[in-house]
Amino acid sequence: MSSKTERIGIIGSGLIGRSWAMLFASVGYQVSLYDIEKSQIDTALTDIQHQLKTLESEGLLRGKLNAEQQIACIKGSTSLEETVKDAILVQECVPENLDLKKKVWSGIDAVVGPKTILSSSTSTFIPSLFSKDLKNRENIIVSHPVNPPYYVPLVEVVPAPWTKPDVAKKTRAIMEEIGQSPVSLSREIEGFALNRIQYAILNETWNLVADGVLDVKDVDKVMSDGLGMRYAFLGTLETTHLNAEGFVNYCDRYSNTMYAVSKTLKPLAKFEGPLVKEIAKQLEEAVPLDKLQERRNWRDLCLTKLSQLKKPME
Repeated sequence: MSSKTERIGIIGSGLIGRSWAMLFASVGYQVSLYDIEKSQIDTALTDIQHQLKTLESEGLLRGKLNAEQQIACIKGSTSLEETVKDAILVQECVPENLDLKKKVWSGIDAVVGPKTILSSSTSTFIPSLFSKDLKNRENIIVSHPVNPPYYVPLVEVVPAPWTKPDVAKKTRAIMEEIGQSPVSLSREIEGFALNRIQYAILNETWNLVADGVLDVKDVDKVMSDGLGMRYAFLGTLETTHLNAEGFVNYCDRYSNTMYAVSKTLKPLAKFEGPLVKEIAKQLEEAVPLDKLQERRNWRDLCLTKLSQLKKPME
């Protein structure tokens, strides 16, 4: 496999931007990684080079190009115009601040071509909030990755009300090409899909701890040693399909029970007050703050091994 000639522009050289750069380079796209400070770019490129070589040495490198070939596909730039020029897709990865995103997209909009896909990594903002005044707003899309994107393949593809349908289709195709697993939302909705589901789970775990039903360690086991083991391979709906003689039978058996239990769920609580400190205390007993990076590294390795396990079973 050889490198491509098509260009990808990445705006922001933090952890998410670096992961995107590695993913696009894995299939040979020519990647321009933009940041306002050259020192930030140099740090990012050094880290990317280290990550790719480490992944290769451990047999975990994605794509068919070797590490040196992938490294050669990624260049840094402090010129926004140079980064987005002739790019087929621009992936914005700046911090989750709406005013900042509006400013960045306004700057991109001023220099980008009319055919470039304008993709945001935002996990917080629906795309209409930062794109309504752009002259190229019909090319806007959200491609929301899951952290860490190199190890977790899901990408939520979310259009604004004015996004051209072919932009969403092309974005999904590019995500599939680089080895990600896109899901296409038909319209924008607060929280997209992943966070809406994630927050529902977090809200109930909070209540179970608040009511003294389970401590932090055991409530996390419910996911890591229970539901999570299923959901690593099956979605929630397919799980119900298999747990009975199909989904209709599942509903016949369990709809009354589900409804009765769901009526006992508490109103939404804000994650604030004394319980925040108590949950943090229990978490830090297991993983002290100075050990977070070590635990993240362990998490990433587990996710990589899981991905390798799933691939031949699909």
